[in-house]
Amino acid sequence: MHIIDRTYIDGKFIEPHGDEWAPLFNPATEDQIGSVRLADAQDADRAVAAAKRAFSTFSNTAKEERIDMLNRLHAAVLARTDDLACAMREEYGAPSNFIGFSAPRAGMVFLEMARTLKDYEFRRRMGSADVEMRPSGVAVAITPWNSNYSFICGKLSAAIAAGATMVIKPSEKSALQTQVITECLHAAGLPDGIFNIVTGYGNVVGAALTTHRDVSKITFTGSTATGRRIVQTAAATMKRVTMELGGKCPTVILDDADLEVVIPQVLAAGFRNSGQACIAGTRILAPESRLNEIEERLSHTVREFRAGYPADDQVQVGPMVSQKQWDRVQSYIRLGQEEGARLLAGGEGRPEGLHRGWFVKPTIFTGVRNDMRIAREEIFGPVLSLIPYRDEEDAIAIANDTDYGLQAHVFSSDVERAKRVANQIEAGRVFINDAPHDPLAPFGGFKQSGIGREFGVFGLEAFLEPRAVLS
Repeated sequence: MHIIDRTYIDGKFIEPHGDEWAPLFNPATEDQIGSVRLADAQDADRAVAAAKRAFSTFSNTAKEERIDMLNRLHAAVLARTDDLACAMREEYGAPSNFIGFSAPRAGMVFLEMARTLKDYEFRRRMGSADVEMRPSGVAVAITPWNSNYSFICGKLSAAIAAGATMVIKPSEKSALQTQVITECLHAAGLPDGIFNIVTGYGNVVGAALTTHRDVSKITFTGSTATGRRIVQTAAATMKRVTMELGGKCPTVILDDADLEVVIPQVLAAGFRNSGQACIAGTRILAPESRLNEIEERLSHTVREFRAGYPADDQVQVGPMVSQKQWDRVQSYIRLGQEEGARLLAGGEGRPEGLHRGWFVKPTIFTGVRNDMRIAREEIFGPVLSLIPYRDEEDAIAIANDTDYGLQAHVFSSDVERAKRVANQIEAGRVFINDAPHDPLAPFGGFKQSGIGREFGVFGLEAFLEPRAVLS
């Protein structure tokens, strides 16, 4: 059993003031694997005080010092990639294909931000003014359970590059992963107070941090509903916010697409991170002229997307994070049938042969209208909706007919045509033909998918404020 009874404040692992405990589970077995002692509002206040003390010195460090810190963080995290992978597998149940990307990426974000920082100019002459980009102050990062240490490292890398100090509140469901990544970050030997990590409930620690008078910036990744509440709270003191929220991402298959190549990519986008991803391509838009062919290929290819234990390299869909999340996904699968959609694959219950664990059958609905709830609401599980369209104009209209706008995909044999369609889609990122992730490209959403951007220069400037001195 893992017993996690320390929080991280002012460069030290200390006993929290909070005395409430939360259980930790292995979602593949449903067994309890440990407990975490949770921080409380007093711990949150201590963490902010430490970050505030550190800010006066850290905010005035030279670019070269921050680059050195980022490089040290990169090395420290990279040294424990295997430990991070094991923690994610045990506590979250992520499949090997996701862990294989997520664990190394956690360290790489520091190196990528160091490269961004190297070429960034903090001082500029603009008209008659000397403009300096100054760190915004003490920042709070609130991170979710679906890619725990990647979110922690990504947000922290930008804050350090900017010269801002940070208090991080991870999800209590990810305490084992948080423990390992905190040990990594501590090993980098940064000055005390630059970053602090307090695990606790959102309505306790999260509320204390987002209302704290000494916090000037909040960066949050999570649901749109929670993000909306945080923005409302932050408005009382005009805190700057970056919100990376929900998604209902469209995947547009144009009528000239090579389906033999495209269908496996479409399913990979939809079932990414076991469907527990805001960027999952859960709405598949298919031309009516090829709908039968696409249904047939999806029905055949989905068999290759096995749900099962994360230690099996052939598994591509792991369990849901909790019983609550499993129940939520099951309710949407029932709802889809009640709404009149037809199951092309999957359905309710566990996959065949799996009698324990919060596993969901990889599920595809066809006969879906874009006004159905399964097409409009974020399910956060391996459930996809196949929606027909008449022509290119109709495809774009359906893609944009959503409250969200985080990410989209366009598949076509004609790249220029795909770009023309991509340029009309209301989303923060649009991938053409399974293009690879680019760490310098901004990440964030339109509409209710969020406010602001992360990664690269855009992520760095989210922690900066311009100051103009005119003479």
